[in-house]
Amino acid sequence: MKKNKKLTKTKRGILSQKKLAKLCLDVFKLYPLKPLNYKQLSKILKLKGKGDKSILINVLSELEKNGLLTEISRGSYKICSISKTIITKVKKNNKGGVIIEINKEELFINKEFCYFALEGDTVEVMFFPKSKKKIHAEITNVIKRKKTSFSGTIDNTSNNFFLVTDDKKVYFDLFLPPKIISKDFLDKKVLVSVSSWDKKNKNPVGGRIKIIGKKNDHDSEISSIIYDYGFSDTFSKECLRSLKDISSTISSAEIKKRFDIRSITTFTIDPEEAKDFDDALSIKKLSSKTWEVGVHIADVSHFVTEGSAIDKEALHRGTSVYLVDRVVPMLPEILSNDLCSLKPNVDRLTFSVFFEINKNSEIINYKIGKSIIHSDYRFTYEKAEEILTKKSGVFYKELKLLNSFAKNLRKKRENKGSISFESKEVKFVLDDKNNPIDVYFKKPLSTHKLIEEFMLLANKTVGKHISLLKKPFVYRIHDVPDKESINSLNRVIKKFGYKLDKKNLSKSINNLLDKIKGKSEQTLIETLAIRSMAKALYSTNNIGHYGLSFDYYSHFTSPIRRYPDLMAHRLLYNYNLKEDVTDKDTLELNCKHCSDMEIAATKAERESIKYMQVKFLKQNVGGIYSGIISGVKEWGLYVELVENSCEGLVKINSIKDDHYFYDEKTFSLIGYRTKKTYQLGQKVKIKIKNADLEKKHLDFNLINLIVFVVSNLYNFI
Repeated sequence: MKKNKKLTKTKRGILSQKKLAKLCLDVFKLYPLKPLNYKQLSKILKLKGKGDKSILINVLSELEKNGLLTEISRGSYKICSISKTIITKVKKNNKGGVIIEINKEELFINKEFCYFALEGDTVEVMFFPKSKKKIHAEITNVIKRKKTSFSGTIDNTSNNFFLVTDDKKVYFDLFLPPKIISKDFLDKKVLVSVSSWDKKNKNPVGGRIKIIGKKNDHDSEISSIIYDYGFSDTFSKECLRSLKDISSTISSAEIKKRFDIRSITTFTIDPEEAKDFDDALSIKKLSSKTWEVGVHIADVSHFVTEGSAIDKEALHRGTSVYLVDRVVPMLPEILSNDLCSLKPNVDRLTFSVFFEINKNSEIINYKIGKSIIHSDYRFTYEKAEEILTKKSGVFYKELKLLNSFAKNLRKKRENKGSISFESKEVKFVLDDKNNPIDVYFKKPLSTHKLIEEFMLLANKTVGKHISLLKKPFVYRIHDVPDKESINSLNRVIKKFGYKLDKKNLSKSINNLLDKIKGKSEQTLIETLAIRSMAKALYSTNNIGHYGLSFDYYSHFTSPIRRYPDLMAHRLLYNYNLKEDVTDKDTLELNCKHCSDMEIAATKAERESIKYMQVKFLKQNVGGIYSGIISGVKEWGLYVELVENSCEGLVKINSIKDDHYFYDEKTFSLIGYRTKKTYQLGQKVKIKIKNADLEKKHLDFNLINLIVFVVSNLYNFI
């Protein structure tokens, strides 16, 4: 095992003042409330070198002059206190350490002072003076660790065993005691739980080891992603046992409690590969000018009771995770794909929002309640789109009418300031061994938008309905973007000749998105615009949804795959019965947990896409592709390939025609001699140099610029 951080005996001879000053401060940090004199320090540091005493006295005097120590009494010092200890969360980590946020400002803490803290950990931070003008921060305690297990491979090249984590942003390896190592673990992908976080040790110590599979095996790599982000591809034994107690029979007494719409035209529209159908639409004509449109959502709460083993597991997961080759469901498949799924030609229990709507797509009235449906047809998005295009086929009239309503609802929403991002979905064609043989973009169809509008309408209506009751509820909130994010976006789009109107920001963003459609910079600007937005979260404290321009918004329409929707269903039902509900504090804690799990799921999904992209291009090393510069850093250019959206790095030292420097003001690499400029949005040709599956990383070589987007960059600044 590597040496620990304890202060060790110094070598004989005179220490440098710099080294001795650091050793002294380390001691004072260990005893922040205790005054110490040079004799006590000499004893603690075991100073025996000739001249060490006189140097120590000088060092203490200098540290006092620099504002790092306070002289309590003659020759006795204590470390200066400049701020009380604060408790906060780690915002993110990288190879060098962690970043915390204090008063909306980011502060970096070097890994030496991080106590093995990682993103999402709740930590105690203490501040020390570094000089009269600068402060130094250290993590002195980790109150709650978000992550306690790590996937990776075992390395024993140093005659000790260490887990090299898959996540390359983790700045430490796990020490593995020889007694827990088996030959079966070597050359395997493994999951290791931490048994000790003692900061006296150089590394955390690993405990229980679970074999995931063979190194570089497809299933092993995807499973590693699942485990690494805190999910599991299996359910607990207790959860699975409790499934036996769930009845699939719908009693006549249960039907009597519900709106019975089994005779009304009802259907689902879902992706081709979908097995969990959690929403359906119905339509019924009320008069010559009005219709009733029903949005019906799987009644998961009927089968999953609060506090049950299934419920606890669903809450822990928070969401389903959609990876490139599989789904990690929130609920066991007997529920998600069978009992709760709104399959055609079977009776299913639902929670519904019924809208009375006129020919102008105006909502005249609504009602909310539990129901029972009998879906007449299961559409794929493509099949429904084909019927609309051909103007004939099963339920064409109903689809046409619903599509007309949806278009009008969307137009009204956008006129009120709702921002409409249309991102391309990357899809893979896999062979029977899960190897990618093709990559393509799945563009949204009008039928996607049809479903989206009615789901948005239902979610908005539920949120507003509960707000009128003034009861605790689960809202989906989205804050206004901060000024600096918008300023950064503005600086980038100026290079392409665009500008945002900050006084009418949402409308201006929509205009921008319209202007860039079909242009080379579209993908880049859309991505940057999305990044400039605040993250949508779950909370009991409603602030509205900025992106959608809704005063009230919830998630109600996907309880099979999102736990907040299940919470919303229970609250709605209880409020209808005028029953007490979970206290607001507990509800808020669950909201925060679900927000965290949603973020983790998104990262896992991106990680699986990245892995598959690298795997796909590994077959094409040496291939030449067109790309767009998607990022510029001091170490090189990030290029996104036009054909398949794969992103790789052109290292700055690989560009041989000149020596380039990074210009922070213009986000550009500029040649010293040629003044050639590489910047965001430029089209380039690259050659694939290397595809590293283990690191999920692509290296590109730059061939040439296709288009010089800006002839004189500084004209736009």
